[in-house]
Amino acid sequence: MVKESFGYNASLLDTFFNKNDFVPKGTFQIKKRGSGYYWYYTLSTNTTGRVKYLSKAFELKDNSENSFILALDVLKEKFQNNIKLQSNEPEGPLIDKWTNHKFSMNLVNPANKRKYKAIVVGTGLAGASACATLGELGYNVDAFSFHESPRRAHSIAAQGGINAAKNYRNDGDSIFRLFYDTIKGGDYRAREANVYRLAEISNNIIDQCVAQGVPFAREYGGLLDNRSFGGAQVSRTFYARGQTGQQLLLGAYSALARQMHLKKVRFHQRTEMVDVIVIDGQAKGIITRNLLDGTIEAHVADAVILATGGYGNVFYLSTNAMASNVTACWRAHRKGALFANPSFCQIHPTCIPVSSDHQSKLTLMSESLRNDGRVWVPKQKGDNRNPKDISEDERDYYLERIYPSFGNLVPRDVASRRAKEMCDSGHGVGETGLAVYLDFEDAINRLGESAVAAKYGNLFDMYKQITGENPYKTPMKIYPAIHYTMGGLWVDYNLMSNLSGLFVIGEANFSDHGANRLGASALMQGLADGYFVAPNCVGNYLATQQPHNISLDHPIIQEDLNNAKLFFNKMLNIKGQFSVDDIHKKLGRLMWDYVGMARNEKGLKYVLDEIEILKEQFYNDVNIPGDQVFNPELEKAGRLADFLELGQLMAVDALTRNESCGGHFREEYQTAENEALRNDKDFAFVSAWEHNPDIKKSKLHKEKLDFKEVKLTSRSYK
Repeated sequence: MVKESFGYNASLLDTFFNKNDFVPKGTFQIKKRGSGYYWYYTLSTNTTGRVKYLSKAFELKDNSENSFILALDVLKEKFQNNIKLQSNEPEGPLIDKWTNHKFSMNLVNPANKRKYKAIVVGTGLAGASACATLGELGYNVDAFSFHESPRRAHSIAAQGGINAAKNYRNDGDSIFRLFYDTIKGGDYRAREANVYRLAEISNNIIDQCVAQGVPFAREYGGLLDNRSFGGAQVSRTFYARGQTGQQLLLGAYSALARQMHLKKVRFHQRTEMVDVIVIDGQAKGIITRNLLDGTIEAHVADAVILATGGYGNVFYLSTNAMASNVTACWRAHRKGALFANPSFCQIHPTCIPVSSDHQSKLTLMSESLRNDGRVWVPKQKGDNRNPKDISEDERDYYLERIYPSFGNLVPRDVASRRAKEMCDSGHGVGETGLAVYLDFEDAINRLGESAVAAKYGNLFDMYKQITGENPYKTPMKIYPAIHYTMGGLWVDYNLMSNLSGLFVIGEANFSDHGANRLGASALMQGLADGYFVAPNCVGNYLATQQPHNISLDHPIIQEDLNNAKLFFNKMLNIKGQFSVDDIHKKLGRLMWDYVGMARNEKGLKYVLDEIEILKEQFYNDVNIPGDQVFNPELEKAGRLADFLELGQLMAVDALTRNESCGGHFREEYQTAENEALRNDKDFAFVSAWEHNPDIKKSKLHKEKLDFKEVKLTSRSYK
């Protein structure tokens, strides 16, 4: 069918582009669907979701309205989002905000809850707890995971513990102190109201989990035990040896399994989200791909909740599970959801060092080890003697020396940078020189080996199995590694993104940790969001909506389905020479070298251009064997496509933030003592990025951070 007969005019299109230069270049097509014709627009750039449904097309007749002009108007609207960031933070005193907000929320009648459906993507701690609670409230829930069971979620790998302000040790802890430590630990780059709510809910989480039977460690008298974590001078971390994440996930899974048995939650296993369905500016469902047979399907609902974790695997080597990815969040970002603070990544200071180029992931050694382990390096550069032969006088316990008040329990970003500094200056240990010692000799002499084994036995066993060294007899070798991402999709106080009906919880959002997360706070946030915050806020939203009646034949849903099929078919048909891992490893090395523990303007600009080259390589020369049926390489290709774009946005974000704060350390902005140099005057805001197919042209929106309860000061742990 000739486009011109439907009103297409090349000259009109040129004028349109000249007036609206924010619209990326592409081509118009006419497609027939059923008995009607429709305008579609295909982007010129290589990206998933290239084809955009616009509007119905009508043949041009005398005195009739030109459907091509209408399509141009729709195209303009798609790329001209007049976004105004509204945190929707409740009024009133900080300590009353959440209580008053819950009272003022809209409610859904119990008899009406069964008329609504929510989709939850991801079934780790945040997702499983949200599914269980929404099901218990009476809503219908569809849960999606690329695992065969929720018990396989990466939450299971969390080791050290979960924070709560119970003050069982009577050591001065309180809800406000937990709030203050979290704000300060995040280097004053988080929203006060969200962080206080997190601290307030923390105590409820412990009660909930104990009621579920989570076997927290207990003291001799039977009371729950606590230990210390970095960035705090009180003991507030509840734990189950080194398996806290596993035990908490089993508790959430038991609650979820109950709702699955009652048919309130339907679990879709081995199914990955590849797009979010947005109709009239509202999230109304998702597009999924079955990882076993390659089937691509649409699922509609009244609200969508993303609980898909962080994006640390953009670095290839991280402590995350290999399958952890950014795809769900990035596909939502492409559909209009703002991505906040993408450059805020956490480097964990206690990980087993890289041993070879053939590694696919790194292993975390819990921060709890820094309670009793002492970090040191030889004072003499290049000293490769056996650590047993290095006397006390020849050792530099550098964290205890530099930070006498907090010692080995400084926050993760501080400990990581100091370890890098020691290794860069020639004091590193091990074959590569990229490691420092974590020594338990003092603790074993003081407490006895059996007491240390009772606390950390499974971690010591893991270390011995991986390295072949016995940490009871010789110090562990550790080095920082990518572990957690504070950035994520932007959300308001109700955990809803700027797309109505799209909620984002747990590590997938940016909400609570600012520029650096304190240890044992990830589990706290995931369960606070899932059990207590999201169920209230989702109900508040659904009370304003009529239950959906959207047909799967809706043109936007059909467009999304076709885009997904086109992308995976295209990937299989490239037949180039590079594997997905070849390109991902190159990306990871670039990210670690230039967007890792230390960044500078020259390196960030360099990495932007280098990733552009990798994108060309990926879309033109990648080789994916097999077909659509059970093809892990095809899964990885979809995820790498998103990591390539995310990597560029992280560099753009780091370039625009001319300061150092938390995990974002710009070498140009540091104190004389090599500490982070914040710029509160110009950068006390959340960076929320609007998607552009040309990532370098992504639009920055700023949410100003107002601090009324805490005073902005330079962090000091000395």
